[in-house]
Order: sequence, then C-alpha cells, then structure tokens
Amino acid sequence: MMRKTDLVFWTFLTMTGLAGATTVFNVTQTYSASSPNSELYRQLDLFGDVFERVRSDYVEKPDDTMLIESAINGMLAALDPHSSYMSPKNYRDMQVQTRGEFGGLGIEVTMENGVVKVVAPIDDTPASKAGIQANDLITHLDSEQISGLTLEQAVEKMRGPVNTPITLTVVRKGKDEPFDVKIVRDFIRINAVKARAEGDIAYVKVTTFNEQTHANLVKAMDSLKKEIGPKLKGIIIDLRNNPGGLLDQAIAVSDDFLERGAIVLTKGRNNEETQRAQARPGDTADGKPIVVLINGGSASASEIVAGALKDHKRATIIGTRSFGKGSVQTIIPLGANGAIRLTTARYYTPSNRSIQAKGIDPDIIIEQELPDELKGKAPEKPRGEASLRGHLRGEDEKPAAAEPATKEAEPSEASGESKEEQKEESGSSAYVPKEPEKDTQLQYALKFLRGEATGETVAKPAVPPSGNPSADKPVPN
Repeated sequence: MMRKTDLVFWTFLTMTGLAGATTVFNVTQTYSASSPNSELYRQLDLFGDVFERVRSDYVEKPDDTMLIESAINGMLAALDPHSSYMSPKNYRDMQVQTRGEFGGLGIEVTMENGVVKVVAPIDDTPASKAGIQANDLITHLDSEQISGLTLEQAVEKMRGPVNTPITLTVVRKGKDEPFDVKIVRDFIRINAVKARAEGDIAYVKVTTFNEQTHANLVKAMDSLKKEIGPKLKGIIIDLRNNPGGLLDQAIAVSDDFLERGAIVLTKGRNNEETQRAQARPGDTADGKPIVVLINGGSASASEIVAGALKDHKRATIIGTRSFGKGSVQTIIPLGANGAIRLTTARYYTPSNRSIQAKGIDPDIIIEQELPDELKGKAPEKPRGEASLRGHLRGEDEKPAAAEPATKEAEPSEASGESKEEQKEESGSSAYVPKEPEKDTQLQYALKFLRGEATGETVAKPAVPPSGNPSADKPVPN
C-alpha cells in the first residue's frame, strides 16, 4: 500500500510534467503563429541597419528627413504609379488645388526662357483689374529676379495671404522699358467649367473636378439655357485632357444628367467595401441630346462621367480612347507629417466594366490630325495607364452587378466583348487645337447634334446597363 507521502510526491511530479508539456506546446504554438511577424520584424531590422549605415558611412552627411521620405515614397511607388507620400507642403498644395480657391493674383502663367509668361488674366481678379495682359513677361517679384526659380517656386511667391501686396516687374511687347505693377492679393476661385453658346448648341468644357465643378456646371447650364432658349438642340460636354479629380464631383456631374440608375461602383480589397453611387431624379439638360468628347488625356473622374452617360445611353461618346485610370485614391492625413495618397479601390461603370488599363472606347471615333509642326514629335504609341510602369492590373472578373436601369439585364458576357477586346490598351492622342474651327472632334459633334452627320459607330456601344496629363499646362495663381 502506497504511503500518503509517496502519493503526494507522485501527484506533484505528474502535475509538474503536465504543466511543462503544456508550456512547451504553447510556446511552440506562439512561435508558429508569430513567425510571419518575426519575418516582418527581421525585415524592419534590415531597414534599420541600412539606414544607420547610410547615415554613418555615406560620403556626405545625408539629411535624415530626406532619407525617411524617400524610403516611404519608394514603398508607395512600388505599389502603383498613383500611390505616393505628400510632404506637409505638398499636402497643402493639393488641398488648394482641390478646393479651387486661394489667395493670389488671378493669372494663368507658364515658364518661358527663364521668366514667367502670362497665358491669360482671369476675369474680375486683381491681375485683370491691374491691367495685366496675355503674353506679358514677369521678370521680378518684389524686385527679386525670377531667373533661377522653377515655375512652382514663382507661383508660390505670387500666392499669399489675402490683402497683402506684391509688385511685379513686367516686360510688354510695344513698351520700351520694363514697368512695375503693384497688385493686392485677393481670393481667387478657379472656375473648372468654361461654357459658351455655339449657335443652337450649349458647349460646356470641364477642365478638372475640384470642389467647385458641380456648382459651376449647374450655373453654366442655367445660363446657357436662358441664352439659347427654345432653339437649344443639344449639349456638348468636353472632357478632353481633363485629368480627373474628386470622385464625389464626378458622381455629382453624372447625376446632373441622369434621372435614375447606378453611376459608378467602387470595389475595394474586401467585398464589404463595395459601394455604389445612385442617380437621383432631375436632368439639368431637360432630356436634350448630349455628346461627350474624350481623348487620351481624359482620365479618372472624366472616365467615370463618360462611362456612366455612355452605359445609360444618355450620351454619345465622340473622340478617341481615354487614358484608362480606373482606380480610386484615398488621401490619408498623417497629422503634421503630411499625408499619403493610397490606391484603395477600383471603379466600374454601370454595366460592370472596369476601365483600369483599358479606357473608355468612344461610340464614334474621330481622330484629330496633328498640325505639320507637331508631326514626328509626338510619340508613336500614345501613353495611357497601360503603359505606366507598375500600373494596377485590370480585373477580368467583374463585381456584382450595379442596380439596373432597364429590364434588359444580362450577364456581363452579353456585352459582346471578346477576350481580345478586353486586353489592356488605353490612351490615344491628346492634341486639341486652340481654334474651334480647326477642332475636328468639336466640329463633328456640332454636326452630329444638328443631324448633319449621323456617322458610323465604330466602337461597340455598351450593352444597356442591366438597369439602372500635360507638363505645359498653365498654372493659375
């Protein structure tokens, strides 16, 4: 018979063994579960080692902030061409651009031979009231030479707090000597919409999608309808060379011409992140025929508008294939450290077609011929999203159908697109002549709306939805 002391001893020994085995098992499980994190921490240690080696051994003492920002930019650039880091200054500049208003002078400028050249003064702004004219050359700002500055640096100096003065030294053709012009800065609001009557046609050019675009477009449409009156035959919406902008503004502009149905569907990493924008009743064009002009410079928000109006058969798309940027970037603020622009979703037209690296095909293809002086200078193959290194690939699979606008809902295969037609290929010529009479695409659109040119639909129109960038672009300041 086992003595009581022996029983206690063996019980203690057994429990100790069980506890030890459990501990070993748990440690093994913990290590196994955390091994991916261990690899991540090892990579971070590698980054730290390289960072310290550069700081200590590089031939010149590097700037620590520059090294970190470059590392962050490298990480984001490796994802796709549209994800990036914005320093605090760049973040502020981006906010100014999207707001469409800032303290400044009210002139569009470019750089020519080391001085700032005035493209045009903006009506009813300090520069216009002070007598600044197109083609004026600005050589000094507050008596400091512009020579040596970049265009961005010169523009930054001309912008500033409202009610503060600045003196421009101007050289003007026909004037023997440079002269000074003192201008007091004021709020400058960039009108993203330029409109005019082309006889019985309303012509509306949307240059960008900033916070003012929808309101400016509605105002322009109301004005044109009053000016043209009952003889109004149709509307041209010119989105050529419009690089895009704010998603909510693209949705609002599409909604301006749609009575119902889906406008755009955005699909993120997870299915629960899928969102759909719907049109509300009300058509600012009162049902009049619409032509949308696009070309290789029409990207992002422009393609959302063109795709929505095309899929709903609300507009005829004329021009050439668009750029093909079918992704959504979210601005994520980092407090005092700026922000990151991160690609978070793809977007799809109402017929469930992703245009990422494919673009929007016009219903009627009209090529704009280049003038003789530009022939041979343009690249053989126009650049589009598909030509950008590291671009986000388009998806062959299409997301769940957006809510249809008709009862003719069919699977996506009903669009008649072959695998060959779905291959990546975007972009086209982005040349638009300044003179309307030389603008082949515009002139064709005018004839089309007047019934003088029925034309042949060379690009296959989308099946009815089952229901429902130029380096020489003038800089405003």
